[in-house]
Amino acid sequence: MEALNPARLPLDRYPEALSLQDLEPVRPLRICLLGYRSHPYGGGQGVYLRYLSKALLELGHRVDVISGPPYPHLDPRVRLIEMPSMNLYETGLLSLRPRHLRSLSNVIEWLSKLTGGFAEPQAFGRRAFRYLREHRGDYDIVHDNQSLSYGMLALQRAGVPLVTTIHHPITSDLRLALAACRWWWPRLLTRRWHSFLGMQKRVARGLRHVVTVSECSRGDIARDFGLPAERLTLVHNGVDTEVFAPDAGVARKPLQLMATASADQPLKGLAVLLNAFAALLPAHPGLRLLVVGKPRPGGDTEKLIARLDLGAHTDFVSGISTAELVRLYRESTLVVVPSLYEGFGLPASEAMACGAAVVSSDGGALPEVVGDAGVLVPAGDETALAGAIAALLADPARRTELGQRARARMSTLFCWRRAARQMTHYYEQVLAGDGNRQS
Repeated sequence: MEALNPARLPLDRYPEALSLQDLEPVRPLRICLLGYRSHPYGGGQGVYLRYLSKALLELGHRVDVISGPPYPHLDPRVRLIEMPSMNLYETGLLSLRPRHLRSLSNVIEWLSKLTGGFAEPQAFGRRAFRYLREHRGDYDIVHDNQSLSYGMLALQRAGVPLVTTIHHPITSDLRLALAACRWWWPRLLTRRWHSFLGMQKRVARGLRHVVTVSECSRGDIARDFGLPAERLTLVHNGVDTEVFAPDAGVARKPLQLMATASADQPLKGLAVLLNAFAALLPAHPGLRLLVVGKPRPGGDTEKLIARLDLGAHTDFVSGISTAELVRLYRESTLVVVPSLYEGFGLPASEAMACGAAVVSSDGGALPEVVGDAGVLVPAGDETALAGAIAALLADPARRTELGQRARARMSTLFCWRRAARQMTHYYEQVLAGDGNRQS
C-alpha cells in the first residue's frame, strides 16, 4: 500500500487541528454535553454525543449528557439526563393535554408546530437553562451541540463556561430544500419550518466560544452567520476505529452498493444516486442498492423509485444497531456518499474506517474527510457518479487499494480520542480565559 503523504492531506493546512493530538488532560473536568434531539440512528448529532462523551470519559473526565427525545445511545459509564419535550414530530399535535399548558416551553413548542415551525431547539434551551441554573455547581463546563438557543445566551450571561459546536449552518439545508421545491406552497412551508434560523444566527453571534468540525463549515458559518472565521475553533469529528474496522473474515457481496442517507432530505442527494443507479442497471443487471434510511410513505423517494422501476433492485433498512451497520459496510462492494452538502460526513468516515472503497460527492466538507483515499465526483452530477461507480465495479484491485488507504486515513487523522484531546485543551483555554471554574 502506498504510504500516506501528509502534505496531500487537507487537515495539515490547519495547525490548530494538529498540534494538540498528543496532549493529555491537564486535570479531570466535570463536563455536561447538551443535545436538543439525539437520535441514535437518524442523524449525526446523536453520533457526535455518543462518541465524544465516551472519548472524553476515557481521558479521565466525568461526563453527563442532557438530551431531549429521541435520546442517544451512550456508553453506560456516561450519565444520560433526559429532558422530555413534547416531541410533536413523533406524537402529533393531538397529544396536547391540559397539564402541558403549565409550561411556557411546551406552549412555544406546540404553537410553533401548529403553524409549521420547529421550536424544539428554543424549547430545549429554556429547559436546559432552568436545569443548569439549579445545578451549575455540578459542572466545570457546558458544551452545547448546536441547539443555538436563547437559553445558551442566558447560561453565558449567568457566568457558566459554555462551548458550542456548530456542525454546519442550516442555511445550507434551507437553500437546497428550497431549490427542490417546485411550487410556492411547499416553498412557503419550507421557509416557515426553517424560521428557527433567525434565532440561531443571533445566538451564534453572541457566543464567545464556538467549535466547528471542518474547514468548510468554518467558512460557511462565517459567511452565513456573520461570524469572523478566526473566532471559530476547528476540531474535526472522529470515528470509533475500534468498532468501525475491517474484518478479513467477512466476504464482500458482489454488486452491492450501500448508502446511508435520510431518504427524503434533498441535502443527502439520494435522488442523484437513484438516477445514477438506474443508468448502471442495463450493464449490471445484478446490481443492488442498500440504503440505510427510511423513505416517507408516498414521498419523493418512493415516487422516484417507482418512476425509475427500481423497486426490485433497492432495499431500505432503518433502526439498525451499530454492529449491524458495521456488518453492512464490511459486506458492500462499494459505499456511495451522494450528499449535496455535508458539514463533515460521518457516513463516509465510518465506511472508510471499515476499509470500504468509497465514491463520494465533493459536497461541503467531504473532500476534507475523503481526501485521496476515495473517489470524488461533483455534487449533484449523476453522470459522473455513475461513471465513477462503474469504473470501480470493473477494478477490484483499485477497490482494495482504496479500502486500505481509507482505513489508514481514518486511523491516522480522524479518531475520537484525538478529537477528545483537542477538545480538552480547548476547554482548558476557555476555563482559563473565563476564570470562573466551579470549585
